[in-house]
Amino acid sequence: MTQPKAPTAKDSLSRWWRQVLFVPMLHSRWLTPAVKARLSEKVTAAERGHRGEVFLIIENHLPIEMAYHTDTRERAIDLFSEYRVWDTEENTGILVYVNICEKSLNIIADRGINAHVSPTVWQAMCDKALSGISNQKIEDSLGELLAEIGQLLRQYYRLEDDPTGNELSDTVVHLK
Repeated sequence: MTQPKAPTAKDSLSRWWRQVLFVPMLHSRWLTPAVKARLSEKVTAAERGHRGEVFLIIENHLPIEMAYHTDTRERAIDLFSEYRVWDTEENTGILVYVNICEKSLNIIADRGINAHVSPTVWQAMCDKALSGISNQKIEDSLGELLAEIGQLLRQYYRLEDDPTGNELSDTVVHLK
């Protein structure tokens, strides 16, 4: 006889219900094609002058089948792998993951840049962006965050000229 799986600290029935009841068109109207294009331009700007890569994913809600057992941090780590943000030459990929339903923002940084930046710096950047997002300044807050990440990458991986170009797409990924 098998035992039922014991719930873990991260298991959440309320998180699952939030995903089930989430209505994207009520919460993600701000993410128009024009906003996506402007944010993609901000990613491109954030990548100038260094050898790092920045990748932005905005997701309406966690996939229902994952929502009970998976929080947004784990989802961000999964997407970091799925979109191969870790697969940069100098391990300088950074994923910015926004989950609209959970009002959550996570930064997942590869080991190259993470060796230079403390977790408290990443958390402060997330907190600042989330503060702006909660004040309905979503696009501006994400743009400022991307610029700050670009500054960090320039500080540690400066390049006068980037002859090799992009390793990852600058286009914002919107998972519905």
